[in-house]
Amino acid sequence: MKTIAILGANGRLSNMAAKAFHKAGYSVIAVTRTGKSRNLPADIENRAANAHEVQSLIQATRGADFIFNGLNPPYTRWSKEAMPLAKNVIAAARSHGAVHLFPGNVYNYGTEIGLNMTEQTSFSPSVRKGLIRIQTEEVFQRAAEEEGVKTLILRAGDFYGGPIEGSWFDLALASKLRKKVFTYPGPMNLPHAWAYLPDLANAFVSLAGLSSDLGKFERFNFQGHTLTGNEMLAHVETALKSPIKQASIPWFIFKVGGLVNAMWREIAEMSYLWSTPHSLGTTNADKLAPILDCTSPQSAVANALAELDFNVDLPESQQ
Repeated sequence: MKTIAILGANGRLSNMAAKAFHKAGYSVIAVTRTGKSRNLPADIENRAANAHEVQSLIQATRGADFIFNGLNPPYTRWSKEAMPLAKNVIAAARSHGAVHLFPGNVYNYGTEIGLNMTEQTSFSPSVRKGLIRIQTEEVFQRAAEEEGVKTLILRAGDFYGGPIEGSWFDLALASKLRKKVFTYPGPMNLPHAWAYLPDLANAFVSLAGLSSDLGKFERFNFQGHTLTGNEMLAHVETALKSPIKQASIPWFIFKVGGLVNAMWREIAEMSYLWSTPHSLGTTNADKLAPILDCTSPQSAVANALAELDFNVDLPESQQ
């Protein structure tokens, strides 16, 4: 039985990954600040760690064959905390000889992002958080090449689904659905990259299973669902069995407010992702064959709404 330490186990993706690895038969260590996790099976081991202290993180991940890196500080602390956290995780992986699994995002492509971004598409450090992500992945790559610490990156679009809130889907799109209003952050006709969290978590399980056949440092794209705002709204209306009005987000308020509110400024910096059509593709279909299958968008949206306690019309196959 392989053992995986899930860092940030109370986070949206980490929590889902912990469940997926547990279901797949792994021994799972849920690592959190307090040593208390939520929404996880009772037989998962809980450990506490201060991820800012390298020895604490090494101690909390002892015995791990894999380390899932779900550490993600708030936007306003990325510039100070992202790099130290990355180096501490690498130190823990090096200490245990563990494979480091890292969820990448689309920020690396910057404002040059477009349709069918693949693993071979050049990164563009045109936004601060994109530059931080690029530099972070460079740390992982150097550790792999110079010290043999294996890192596998699986890049995905915006998260949705799962019981833990905090994504664009629940904070924006679904925020006023009880009033029959669908709030979308950009033009309704532009493709946008989405990742349904149960699918992404299962993809990481499959990636871990492939790890012995992969190189010391490899990047993969999780294609997920590419949906326009109109398509997402149609799935929502089908799930709720009701027509829904459409509203937009006034980005100018975030941009003006960002002059005095740091979080608003960081959120506004990423607004280009809602006005630029983009999607993820892959040139590694041969390696990724076991993780390419995804839940249908209609089922995924219905499930995501059900997790938010909406009364939804689930597809017959899931009833």
